[in-house]
Amino acid sequence: MEETFFQKLQRVKFGDIGHMFLFLLALPLSLVYRLFRRDLWVICDNKNEARDNGYHLFRYIRENYPEQDIVYAISRRSPDYAKVKDLGRTVRYGSLRHWILYLSAKKNISSQKGGKPNAAVCYFLEVNGIIKNTRIFLQHGIIKDDMPWLYYENTRMRMFVCSTEREWRYVSDTYHYPEGWVKKLGIARLDALHDMKVKEKQVLLMPTWRSWIATPTSASYSIEDISAFTNTAYYKAWNSFLSSGRLSEILKKNGLTLVFYPHRDMQPFLKYFDIHDDNIIIAKWPEYDVQELLKESAYLITDFSSIAMDFAYMKKPLQYYQFDYRDFRKGQYPEGYFSYEKDGFGPVCYDEQRSLDELEKAAEKGFVNNEIYLLRHDEFFDLYDTQNCERNYRAIKEL
Repeated sequence: MEETFFQKLQRVKFGDIGHMFLFLLALPLSLVYRLFRRDLWVICDNKNEARDNGYHLFRYIRENYPEQDIVYAISRRSPDYAKVKDLGRTVRYGSLRHWILYLSAKKNISSQKGGKPNAAVCYFLEVNGIIKNTRIFLQHGIIKDDMPWLYYENTRMRMFVCSTEREWRYVSDTYHYPEGWVKKLGIARLDALHDMKVKEKQVLLMPTWRSWIATPTSASYSIEDISAFTNTAYYKAWNSFLSSGRLSEILKKNGLTLVFYPHRDMQPFLKYFDIHDDNIIIAKWPEYDVQELLKESAYLITDFSSIAMDFAYMKKPLQYYQFDYRDFRKGQYPEGYFSYEKDGFGPVCYDEQRSLDELEKAAEKGFVNNEIYLLRHDEFFDLYDTQNCERNYRAIKEL
């Protein structure tokens, strides 16, 4: 959903204004600081965790190229702070020092578009050409949709990482980046998916977020009534699914455990799901790690989430339950090159009973993947090795 300038203003917070003063204070200091650290790289994921492509690349560089001057930005309140600190230097996310390092760095690297001391202030400064730095987008997942907020004119990023030929061609042709700036390297975290121990009776239910619910503006009401979370189609559909007597029977009959772990931006709404079934786990962040859940689960139920790509990459069976397809396309991401029906790695379900039918069939087969989806895997994932981190490092080094 393309936002107007007024709708974007609704997302500006009081703290963003304070960061303008931090920027002004850090700017002259950074001009001196960069003289002493001429090849500094600053890397991050989401401010509160180290579990994505930034962390995997940071760990790889620290273990294989320790001579590289690199700092990881993360909140000191993060449950992942200790494991990053043990690897190398860190900086407190959003601090004055983070601003100095960000402005001094030769390379700024993140799996998030907003991976910087302050997303709003940096967006204004960078897109308008007030500050010019070299920023690398490691990606948060494999792109399949049209995402105008990632177009070059909305990011001015110097390098954009892709993982497959189809994704690379689509981004190169559609997102307006200068020739050669979009690189097919493979996202870093995929390297860790080749080593997995699957719990044969674990089903993972992991839907993605809904932007109009998680970060509402006045435009959200053009999609649906969001005055209460329990009014939304998202809540009604997933609560109905989790409360279903038939789901309970399927889980019990097959000795299955279902783990419900929604996107981190929907985690604040978990309190509304009051599910009483010993075979269902309501998984909360940060107690559960997304990648570990993906690696250990035998079957995935999702909707539009790009984590389906990670799961399919491991050649494991999944399904897409898309009860609000039209609203998602209207309110979040327009359709891109990827058709769930023609290109997807599992059946597409539009109602609860069909979704439960597919789960039951998959369980009865022992979660053995269908040959058609394995063929699609081979056609889609033309990079399938453990060299993604190395390719990312080399490409960044050569910029």
